[in-house]
Amino acid sequence: MKLSINKRTSKSVNLEAWKSPSDPSVGNFYSSIFERPPNIIEVFIWNGSRPYWRSGPWNGEVFTGIQSMIDSYFFGFRGGDDGEGNIYIYYAVQNDDEFFIYNLNSKGELEETGWDDEKKEVQVLWTSRESKCDVYDLCGAFASCNSLSSPTCSCLRGFEPRNIEQWNIHNWTGGCVRRTPLQCERVNNKTTSTKEDGFLKLQMIKVPDFAEGLTVTSDICRSLCLENCSCLAYSHDDGIGCMSWTGNLRDIQQFQRGGLDLYVRVANGELDRGRNKTIIIIGTTIIGTLMIVICAYIFWRRTSNHPDIIQSSSRKKSNKASNKGGSPEDYASDNVIGEMSQIKLQELLKFDFEKLATATNNFHFSNKLGQGGFGPVYKGKLQDGREIAVKRLSRASGQGLQEFMNEVVVICKLQHRNLVRLVGCCIEGDEKMLMYEYMLNRSLDAFIFDPSKNKLLDWRTRYNIIEGIARGLLYLHRDSRLRIIHRDLKASNVLLDEELNPKISEFGMARIFGGGEDQANTSRIVGTYGYMSPEYAMQGLFSEKSDVFSFGVLILEIVTGRRNSSFYENEHALSLLGYVWIQWREDNILSLIDQGIYDPSHHNYISRCIHIGLLCAQELAKDRPAMAAVISMLNSETASLPPPSKPAFILRESMLNSKFPEECQNGCSINNVSITDVCGR
Repeated sequence: MKLSINKRTSKSVNLEAWKSPSDPSVGNFYSSIFERPPNIIEVFIWNGSRPYWRSGPWNGEVFTGIQSMIDSYFFGFRGGDDGEGNIYIYYAVQNDDEFFIYNLNSKGELEETGWDDEKKEVQVLWTSRESKCDVYDLCGAFASCNSLSSPTCSCLRGFEPRNIEQWNIHNWTGGCVRRTPLQCERVNNKTTSTKEDGFLKLQMIKVPDFAEGLTVTSDICRSLCLENCSCLAYSHDDGIGCMSWTGNLRDIQQFQRGGLDLYVRVANGELDRGRNKTIIIIGTTIIGTLMIVICAYIFWRRTSNHPDIIQSSSRKKSNKASNKGGSPEDYASDNVIGEMSQIKLQELLKFDFEKLATATNNFHFSNKLGQGGFGPVYKGKLQDGREIAVKRLSRASGQGLQEFMNEVVVICKLQHRNLVRLVGCCIEGDEKMLMYEYMLNRSLDAFIFDPSKNKLLDWRTRYNIIEGIARGLLYLHRDSRLRIIHRDLKASNVLLDEELNPKISEFGMARIFGGGEDQANTSRIVGTYGYMSPEYAMQGLFSEKSDVFSFGVLILEIVTGRRNSSFYENEHALSLLGYVWIQWREDNILSLIDQGIYDPSHHNYISRCIHIGLLCAQELAKDRPAMAAVISMLNSETASLPPPSKPAFILRESMLNSKFPEECQNGCSINNVSITDVCGR
């Protein structure tokens, strides 16, 4: 591979990508050299006329913006000026035993491939897209991207988001703005200030794009930048020299190793704020530790001799039901409530009813977030400023009481980043309430099915949501202390936190499996129309594969932006599953994808997710993959997928024949539906 550009004629040798893996015509992506005199050379990948990726400055041995390229020995690149006006970068073969190929693929990724003699195959050894931070200018101006932090983007110290609302929903393109004006700016505005600006040092950084270069020492570089009011940052490297920036600082990335030191100009007050912050943190840590120790001791003294036990008022009622005979589901309810009576209240934080009434403004309608089979859900704000979601058991709901008991037993034993967290509970007389962490962005359905919001979830975000839900289900099925079948997985039961991470909620209908169980049978069908697997809806059989079916439907809804019920225009209309199946067989993938998220560079990823969704929604439970296999499929771009068979319920009439009540055909949860088998005499 060799890239070059002639400084006099501007003629260049570039690397161009194919339009697609099967179409060798010239695509949108190409790679070229960008040079800033006297000594700054970078390699860019362009998507048309827009930058898509860059290597960072070349220091004579390595590209400083590629984290894994610490030692030139491992890559063998050469570059510089040949003395005839040509700036070049090329790869030199290190020895005869190793041979590498550099290729720009149709997705705009530069790949290094090599032959693996043990596996007897060509393998990708390195790619320019090592993380999402490698996409050019992901975080906007004056912000840094760190793929290992959450959120991914953060403003540089001394800066704040330009638009805090957009920033909080992970739309970072607006970038950040300076919090305190520079001394130079105040002088120009005739505002008196005696304190000179200073520099904040950022270490292990991929420095911003389009620097201006000078061949001077580090000290002179600093002085020149400080004396120039237009200079916003500088960096120095022995192999490159002095680099300075007078425009917006873009495409900054925080590395864990390698990179360069970047010195960002800030007002003197920001330097003082950093010093004061360190003192405050140390003092607060010491005081906080002492307070925690004291409070823990007081709490232990008060509770050690008075363990409160949650007593179930419905235990007698459940025992009567079991004595009269019932399904395994009915006996399971007894077990749930029996286990409930063994949970000590100190395992959960107890709330007084009065405090919750105050937090929700006496359960005012304006704070109501929604309504479920359990009862209403309210937004509340505690005295310490924490926001919570309060689920209040409806007094008229006998089913809700059982769900309440079930939900506490299930969720208090679970802890996973993709499951909603239980904060506490309240049991006073007839009042029974559960408190959860409040999710700023509400539920997934509010985004993907709302035309005014669905564009806020780009493809990368939707993929992260799909993967997060999959990991949450795998935890329920295999990795938690209990084996749990959710039985009501749907878009409205997936909540999104402020960083748009998915969290599975609503465990009132969940079922705990014993160690040897892998499926169960019930005559009381619970769940939601359109998400139930056929064996569960028509025979009462449920297992892990029932949740897998629901997950498959959910994948297709996330990709298409359409509800599974949105195709029910007449008696014989196709369901979403039927529509996707027909378009898939006709290889008409584009008609399925939500146009608000479509990008040709993501086509293969989106197509793969549709394929996985169809595999999960296959009619026979034995054909559906387990969640562990689903996650493996999602994380592997190269592993081949088996062809899916026809999904269940491709027509609306086939779903209606499963005997759902008409009032539940719009997406509500079904809490109590009986199925009667008719047998001839």
